[in-house]
Order: sequence, then structure tokens, then C-alpha cells
Amino acid sequence: MPNLHYCDTFFNQKHYNRFMFDHLRLYNLDTETELDLKRLDGRVFGMQTCQRILLITMEPSLEIISQHHTETGENAYQYLLEIICGLKSRLIGENEIVSQFKLSYQNYLKSSQRDNRLILVLEKLFKDAKAIRSQYLNGISQKTYASITRKLMMQQNNVEQVVILGSGQLAQDLINQFSKCTKVLISARDYQKLALLQNIENCHILPWKTRQEFFQYPFICNTIGFDGILYGEDFFTRWQKQNQKKFFIDLGAPSCIKTNLQSDQNVLRLSDILSEGAVKEQQQKEQIEAAQKAIIDLASSRTLYLRNKLSNGSENTI
Repeated sequence: MPNLHYCDTFFNQKHYNRFMFDHLRLYNLDTETELDLKRLDGRVFGMQTCQRILLITMEPSLEIISQHHTETGENAYQYLLEIICGLKSRLIGENEIVSQFKLSYQNYLKSSQRDNRLILVLEKLFKDAKAIRSQYLNGISQKTYASITRKLMMQQNNVEQVVILGSGQLAQDLINQFSKCTKVLISARDYQKLALLQNIENCHILPWKTRQEFFQYPFICNTIGFDGILYGEDFFTRWQKQNQKKFFIDLGAPSCIKTNLQSDQNVLRLSDILSEGAVKEQQQKEQIEAAQKAIIDLASSRTLYLRNKLSNGSENTI
């Protein structure tokens, strides 16, 4: 686990205030980094997605001992805009990152130590991302991981029920998608996290300890990812024999299933979902390029605004 600590550093206060926005720092960590976001204090905004862990701070002396990708000032703001607009996602333009950002932001607002400077930056980030998405990225990827999964699964006839494995944001998105059209069964190792999911009262909970018996269910969506094996060849052999019509979609990253079955045998992986939702070559490529250029320009103008706002001590008024 990387060590987070603050160094006591004395600044020329006038110089510090003048360039306060330039102390904005974005740390982009991989998902395998061992870090308890709940232990961060209000000087750091943290969030985790299926692709990355983000730490955002205005503290110039925050140090992360391990080497990770870091952006500062205007570059950090531009990078954050690209992330929240879905341009750094494997599924270009996807919308799930917005809801993940907003959920993490709502949790951050509950902190008694929240940094009003960060709140100002994040509020402007949401505003600018909305403008970029509506002007340049409208319609580029309405299909999210969850909606693509539902579409592929429901192409099968008589999907009376679907099993969802996991308790994270992607499991929540799948519940929202499938509960509209079929019965949802859900299972996860962490029952407490499972109980926090919205609309869980509309789902039937399967005991995690019986997961090896889930081969009896023909339609399964897995959102759990780890370096190990959740289901191996033995499970899939029984699953294949048990069910005539069947579909298994693995959205875990990294994948924790091990089988030779492929998409033509109704076992799909995250790469298949990404291919299904891949952007159309020419028209959407032009949209993305236009959005990236607009983000660069907007990040530059927003930097001037935030430098002035923060240097005048206006961070206390959002």
C-alpha cells in the first residue's frame, strides 16, 4: 500500500495564493494498488472505477511514495475532463464514469474536512464535461457495459431470470438494466456491500457459499475481477450440459474465469462487449477529435478562471 503523507513546507503565501490552482494534482493509480479510500482525509478526493483509482488534491506537498502517473495544474484538469467525458475509457464515450464521479463527489461532500478549493474545481469540472458531452459527444456511445450486456443477453428467448455476480457499481448498473425486463438473482462475497445496492429489494439473493452450484442457472453476468479463478473448466462443463439455451458474460477485469469456451459458444468476455460497443470509424472518430480539441481549449480558459478565483480567496464561495 502506498504511503500517503504531507510534508510541512513553508511557502511565500503571496506566491502560493497567486498560483494556487497550479497545485492541483491528479494521481492516476492502477486498480491493483492497495489503498483504502475511506482512510483519505478531506484534503484528497478519491474514487475508484473498474479501470483506475484517482486521487485529486490541492495540497502541493502530498507525496505518494510509489511511482504513478501524475498530472498537475492545467494538465490535471484537462486529463480529468477527458476521463469524465469517457475519452480515457476502453468503451469510448461511455456514460458510467459520470455517475461514478458524482457518487464519489456526494460522498466527499459529507466529509467534515472537505476542501472548498477542490469542491470549486470539481463543480466546474462537471459543468465543463456536460458542455463537451452535449456539444461533441452526443450519441457517440449511448451503449454502456450494462446496456450492451442486457441487449446481448435478451436476444436469447425466454430469459426468465439472470444471475449477477458482484456488489460494485457495475452490478448496480446491471440490476437497473435487467430488473426492467426479467427476474434478477444476485450474489456476492461481501453481503454488507450487496445490501447497499439500490433496488436490491427487487432481487433474490443467492448465498455466495453456494456459487459452485450456479451452473444450474443458464444466464449469468459476472462483474468480479481478480487474479485467480472463480469458475474453471469443471464449472463450465456442468453449466454447458445442464442448460440448452445459455449465456455467460464475464465483465471482470482482470478476468477470473478459465474456460476454452468462446463467444460462439455463448461465453463472452469484456473484450467482446467492447467490440460490440466500439465506435464507428469515421464519423465518431471526427467527433472524438473535435471533443479533444475543445477540451484542450476549455481546460486552458478554465485554468485562467480558477487561478483568479482561488488567488482571490473565493474558494470559500461556490
